[in-house]
Amino acid sequence: MSKLFDFNNKLSQRVLAYILLCSAFLSVLSTAIQIYSDYQDDIVSLNQRFKNIEHSYIPSMATSLWDFNNNLIEQQIKGIVDLPDIGYVKVVSDLGKEYDFGAKAVVDQGIFREYKIIYGDDEIGVLNVYATYEDIYQRLWQKAGFIITSEFIKIFIVALVIVFVVHWMVTRHIYQITQYAQQLAGDNLDNSLELDSRPKEKDELDFLVDAINEMREKIKTDILKLEQAEDALLKLNGELEVKVFDRTAELQESNSQLQQSLDDLTLAKDQLVQSEKMASLGQLVAGVAHEVNTPLGICVTSITALKEKVDTLQKSVEAQELTKTQLTDTLNLLLEYQQIIERSLNKSVELIRGFKSVAVEQHTDPELKINLAQHVNDVVNTVKTMFKRKKYMIAIDVDEEFEFVTYPSAWNQILTNFLMNSHIHGFENRDEGQISIKFTQNNGYLTLLYKDDGHGISDEVKKTIFDPFVTTKRGQGGSGLGLNIVFNLVHSKLGGTITCLDVDSGCCFKVKVPIEYVTSQTITDTSVA
Repeated sequence: MSKLFDFNNKLSQRVLAYILLCSAFLSVLSTAIQIYSDYQDDIVSLNQRFKNIEHSYIPSMATSLWDFNNNLIEQQIKGIVDLPDIGYVKVVSDLGKEYDFGAKAVVDQGIFREYKIIYGDDEIGVLNVYATYEDIYQRLWQKAGFIITSEFIKIFIVALVIVFVVHWMVTRHIYQITQYAQQLAGDNLDNSLELDSRPKEKDELDFLVDAINEMREKIKTDILKLEQAEDALLKLNGELEVKVFDRTAELQESNSQLQQSLDDLTLAKDQLVQSEKMASLGQLVAGVAHEVNTPLGICVTSITALKEKVDTLQKSVEAQELTKTQLTDTLNLLLEYQQIIERSLNKSVELIRGFKSVAVEQHTDPELKINLAQHVNDVVNTVKTMFKRKKYMIAIDVDEEFEFVTYPSAWNQILTNFLMNSHIHGFENRDEGQISIKFTQNNGYLTLLYKDDGHGISDEVKKTIFDPFVTTKRGQGGSGLGLNIVFNLVHSKLGGTITCLDVDSGCCFKVKVPIEYVTSQTITDTSVA
């Protein structure tokens, strides 16, 4: 049984607090409205008082001032000051005579009215009246204090009565229900909940008690079912332990076989990836070798012709038949051969240097500081040897001065795969095409945007384009590992991202990787394949 009234009850405290807050707010609001209304009434009364002064005091004061009746004027001034809220009055005659009464301090604080004193048709003086708000404010404060005090006393008494009623009708029963719920356990489910001093007609609390008693009966039933299920479960566990032991032995044997199969598949995939890289390198070797053969053949031919001219010149010298014209022609020809040999050798050196840079870095993985423009041009010039008969336009947009630390071999493989995919897939059955390679750097990231205007990639293939063994040349030499290798290089080695963008024609790949430092802005260099 709870106490008759308990202020420690949190619900009672909240109800009391809410009632006090709401009632206080409404009381303050109503008081403010009442005070404001009284203030407006006082202002209206003050204005009416000014009008009364103008109509009642001015005529008599004009007569007194005309008759120079100073005593009467002073009495009239005092009479005006005695009016409510009037603080100071001053009369100035046209002869300069002044009459005043009241507190001069209100001159700079209150309301000011000036009236002309007319006698007949002549202005014989001026009446200045100063009123103050101090009396109005004082009356309003006193009234507000009385209203608020009485309202708060009334509110507190009403709140206590309401809290008592709520406690007697609701809170104490909720407290009893809470105690019952806290003490409810599996060993006392037979004790039902009953509230004290309840009316005959049921209300929400009685419905709650009935629901709790029904829940108690259901819990008793569920506990019995759980005990039966637990016994059955213990029996089943014994049987399952034997089955699990047998199945575990079988699974261990299957797992060992499955692991061996996975190891074989991983090894096969690694071998395929390595074969793809070697095949790409083999194509580069064949292309560069073919390109180098041309300048070297020119060198061999030029050297043979040069040797013949030297032999002829030597014979003419030995036979003392050498003429000036013959010597001059021979020297000019030798100089021409020398220039041809020099140009051919320089071209061979440039081809071999670019190939060496690409080929060596494809089999080593050092992290080096490179000039990006030089490196990209080396890769493009080397790969172009594999489709030299095609009229592809390759536009390279890269900063000529930009240097950064990276894995050159990764960029070699990325650019090589992009270019070869454009050649094999994008420009299939075509002799012309446009390729754009653009590098930009911003906020510590280097972005490659590779585009071509080829046949493009279907939506179905685009969904799995970076997966291994995805190719449109199945059975025609395509392994489907090219873009998977690129994806792994970008994500795992360079720590970046690669996406295939949607474009109106052709294909477009975006590669974004972090960089260590940047040296200058991007400039454009366009070359023709």
